[in-house]
Amino acid sequence: MKTVNHWIGGKAVEGTSGNYGPVTDPATGAVTTQVALASTEEVDAAVSAAKAAYATWGTSSLSARTAVLFRYRALLDSHRDEIAALITAEHGKVHSDALGEVARGLEIVELACGITTQLKGELSTQVSSRVDVSSIRQPVGVVAGITPFNFPAMVPMWMFPLAIACGNTFVLKPSEKDPSAANLLAELAAEAGLPDGVLNVLHGDKAAVDGLLAHPDVAAVSFVGSTPIARYIHATASANGKRVQALGGAKNHMLVLPDADLDAAADAAVSAAYGSAGERCMAISAVVAVNSIADELVAKIRERAEKITIGPGTDPASEMGPLITAAHRDKVASYVTGAAAQGADVVLDGTGHTVEGFEDGHWIGLSLLDNVSTDSDAYRDEIFGPVLCVLRVETYEDGVALMNASPFGNGTAIFTRDGGAARRFQLEIEAGMVGVNVPIPVPVGYHSFGGWKDSLFGDHHIYGNDGVHFYTRGKVVTTRWPDPADAPAGVDLGFPRNH
Repeated sequence: MKTVNHWIGGKAVEGTSGNYGPVTDPATGAVTTQVALASTEEVDAAVSAAKAAYATWGTSSLSARTAVLFRYRALLDSHRDEIAALITAEHGKVHSDALGEVARGLEIVELACGITTQLKGELSTQVSSRVDVSSIRQPVGVVAGITPFNFPAMVPMWMFPLAIACGNTFVLKPSEKDPSAANLLAELAAEAGLPDGVLNVLHGDKAAVDGLLAHPDVAAVSFVGSTPIARYIHATASANGKRVQALGGAKNHMLVLPDADLDAAADAAVSAAYGSAGERCMAISAVVAVNSIADELVAKIRERAEKITIGPGTDPASEMGPLITAAHRDKVASYVTGAAAQGADVVLDGTGHTVEGFEDGHWIGLSLLDNVSTDSDAYRDEIFGPVLCVLRVETYEDGVALMNASPFGNGTAIFTRDGGAARRFQLEIEAGMVGVNVPIPVPVGYHSFGGWKDSLFGDHHIYGNDGVHFYTRGKVVTTRWPDPADAPAGVDLGFPRNH
C-alpha cells in the first residue's frame, strides 16, 4: 500500500509516530493509501526547519523570490493533469473539476509572481525640516496553513505562494483525507529552486493542528474549514499570541426575482449547488425564490438536475463524482430523509443512488427540497453535499431579510434584470462576496476572498491585498539627517518638534 509521508526540510521524511490514517478512493470505497500522522516531535521538526530557513529566506531579495515563483508557475502548469489526477483519486471530483481547482490555485501563484509591486512602501519627505517618514512591510516569520479536504490543491495554493513571496516560511497541514496533492506541490516547489525548509508539508490530525497552534515559533495561522473548527482555531491561536485568519462555513443563498431569466437562473442553481458534489464552501445551497416564479423555477431546476451524469471522476462522461467518505455520504443523506418530517417537499431524492460496477463507492444523487422552512435542519446546517433547498418569499425585501438573518455571510447572489434592484442588493446584503447574475462569486486572485459573520474569524480575508497584509507586518521609519553645512549645535533633549 502506498504511504504518504511528510515533506520537511526539502525532502520526504518518513513518519515516526507509528500512527497512520486511511486514504480512500471515494469511487470504489477501497483504502488505497495510508498517510503518516505527525507526533509532537514531528511538528517541532517541521517548524524548526521552517525557522532555520527563515533566517535567509526572510532577507532574500524580491528578485530571487520571484524567480523561483516564475519557475514554479511553469512547473505547475506542465503538471496540471498529474495534480488533478491525484485530486480525483483521493477526493473523488471529476477530472474537469480538478483541473479547474488547479487553475484557480495558479491565479494566486501568478499574483505572488508580481509581489514586487504589492510590497512597495510609502514615503513622505520633509514632514518637518530634514525629516522623512517611510512605511515598509516585512515578513512575519513562520506561518502555518491548515487546509480542508474539498480543495486539496487550490486552498494550499491560496496560502503558501503568497506567504513565501512575502518572505515567510511555511508549514502546511493538509487534510489527512486527501494528502497526496500537497506533497506534489511541495516537490515541484523544490524542483523550481525553493530553498530547503521554506515550504514544509506536515500530515496529521488534531494532534498536529494543536501542536502548530501552540508552537512558540509559529507567528501566524491561516485556516479554511467548518465554522466550529474555524472558531476553535481562531480562539486557540489568538490565545497563543498568533495572528489568525480562519475562514469558516457557509450557507450561500441565491435570490431570484420575478424579472430574472429563469433558464439562466436554473442553470446557475444546478451548477452552483451540485458542482463538485456540493462539497465547496461557495456552493449555493439555498435558492430564495419570489413566490410568483417559484413553481416555474423549481420545475426548471428539477429538469436540469435529472440529467446530470454521476460516476467516477476518471470517466470523462461523469459530471459529478462521489462524496469524500461513506460517513459524510450518510450524514448528507440524513438531511434529505428527514426533510419531509420537517415540512419540506422532497422534489428529488438522491439518497438511493448507486453506480453500476462501483457499488461500494460513496455515492449519492442530487436532491432538491422545496418549501423549506428556516427552522429546519436542512436549512440551518451547512450540509456540504448535493442538496439544494428552495425557500419562498413574497418580495425582494422579504428575501433580503431572510438571507441577512442567517448566521453565515460567505457568498450570495441575486438574479435579476433590474439594475436598481441589483445595486440595492449589493449594498444591503450582509455577506463578504456578492454575485449579480453570477452564482459563485469567487474573486479573482488580485481581489480578496472571505465572508462575514460566522464565515470568517479574524480581520483579514485570504489572498489579494488582504493576503499580503496578513503575511506581512507594517513598520514606520522616521529619519532626520543633519545637513552637512550645519555646524554642531549641541543636544536638544526636548520632545521632538514636528511643526
